[in-house]
Amino acid sequence: MYRKFQTGVDHGTACAGIAVGDDEASVMALATLRSGATYWVADRAQPAGQLAGVSKGRLQHMRMHGLEPLGLERAVQLVREHGRPVRTGLIDSADRTWTTLLFLTEDGSALAACAGWPLPLVRKPPL
Repeated sequence: MYRKFQTGVDHGTACAGIAVGDDEASVMALATLRSGATYWVADRAQPAGQLAGVSKGRLQHMRMHGLEPLGLERAVQLVREHGRPVRTGLIDSADRTWTTLLFLTEDGSALAACAGWPLPLVRKPPL
């Protein structure tokens, strides 16, 4: 289960802690949040290994379709290295052109990793 939040209101979640990352995906996530994005945070944490495996599969699937998500390969590695349960979250840009997948610490107080990609994921056929 996810809880939905609108930016600009303090909900006591880790999204303020996103500035911890200095990689391109974290910078993009913070910029998206500051531009009025909507975000969701899972109510409970899941095993890091399980989420890393699912995310690795997502990465392979996206690459098979010619998409290269920003920071997902690194996020898989960081989540695996984190080794403790993580909560997931999503940030959707206000204009619905970008989404960011967050991996937060178990208590949601800090960012463990993140990745992002443009929306929609379905490519338009050539005219």
